[in-house]
Amino acid sequence: MDADGIEIEEIDIVIVGAGICGLATALALHRKGIQSVVLERSETLRTSGIAIGILTNGWRALDQLGIGSKLRQTALPLQVVRDIWLDTHKQQASPLSTGEARCVKRSDLIQMLAEDLPIGTIRFGCRIVSLKLDPLTSYPILQLLDGRKVKAKVLIGCDGVNSVVAEFLKLKPKKLFPMCGVRGLTIYPNGHGRAPEFVRTHRNDIVCGRIPINENLLFWFLPFPLTDANIFNDQELIKQMALDKTNGFPDEIAKMVEDCETSYLSLTHLRYRTPWDVLLGRFRNGTVTVAGDAMHVMGPFLGQGGSAALEDAIVLARCLAQKIGVGGGDMERNGREIIQRKVGEAIDAYVEERRTRLVRLSAQTYLTGLLLGTTLKPLKLLILALIFLLFRDRIRHTRYDCGRL
Repeated sequence: MDADGIEIEEIDIVIVGAGICGLATALALHRKGIQSVVLERSETLRTSGIAIGILTNGWRALDQLGIGSKLRQTALPLQVVRDIWLDTHKQQASPLSTGEARCVKRSDLIQMLAEDLPIGTIRFGCRIVSLKLDPLTSYPILQLLDGRKVKAKVLIGCDGVNSVVAEFLKLKPKKLFPMCGVRGLTIYPNGHGRAPEFVRTHRNDIVCGRIPINENLLFWFLPFPLTDANIFNDQELIKQMALDKTNGFPDEIAKMVEDCETSYLSLTHLRYRTPWDVLLGRFRNGTVTVAGDAMHVMGPFLGQGGSAALEDAIVLARCLAQKIGVGGGDMERNGREIIQRKVGEAIDAYVEERRTRLVRLSAQTYLTGLLLGTTLKPLKLLILALIFLLFRDRIRHTRYDCGRL
């Protein structure tokens, strides 16, 4: 009970956010026999969102979590990425990944992660309004909107781009690319008949990407500079803007956009954390850390945001299990100072292992976003030279293996 007479619930490990990263982290800990509690601000699972591309490295992580085989049944394996330039009538096919690549519905992934968690792991309606350290124990205390308080021995922030935990760690604010992105999901009841390829169609400075999820679903996206910030909550205006941007594209693309139900449309700013902020960021304070977008939000240009979050979950759970024991027994047996030392060592090992990987991903994504966001030819040439110099092997990022859980 605190000074105000409010009882404080004490929990060993608290994860903030029941998105992909939060649920994957909870499941990874569960596979190691370690209990956790996930605090989610929504009243139900957030299955909104459109789709997510998962490349070879992401499937390795999903296999460690034990849901890879089941999730594969929902999506087609993709063969190549095909670029088509309408202005020059050229096209080029290149590898999408070193091995496996699929695009899955975000709701399928979220539901499968949640289904494998013990009942009661996820607590809904838990909106955090403040976070501070207990002056006596140095453990984090979370104040919830409904007045409840929770003290955690370990706190993992998986609460996305507007992370309360990242703010507590004083991480640098995320930045915005000079563009936004429309994402859509078009349903073809009788089948779309498209090859299992990731197709990017270019016209002037506009790119429209299209990826089949299965025989009846096409995921598509359209990044472009934002000119009107008042349309984010108007689905009809979003659809009309997408149609305007694809004017002059092949009829099949215009029809794909036209046939997309507005409930399957989204428009978002494209946010990122700079590579130097990832390189220099202080991702631990005591027994508090972050993962996923809260740690390394990046643009969608490599299709690695979700897979990187899955990797975070595997590495963090492995590092914690190595220090507090499989099953988390050391959390019960040891005193506060030993727990804080061991958890601190685990988080430091996690951050050290992830940092190099995340800096490379962030840098490649950052340069790609700059390339798409500028129309100045000299700047484009400079960015292309940097990408060629630093990332000559464009799909090296898919070869990464986060290791066994």
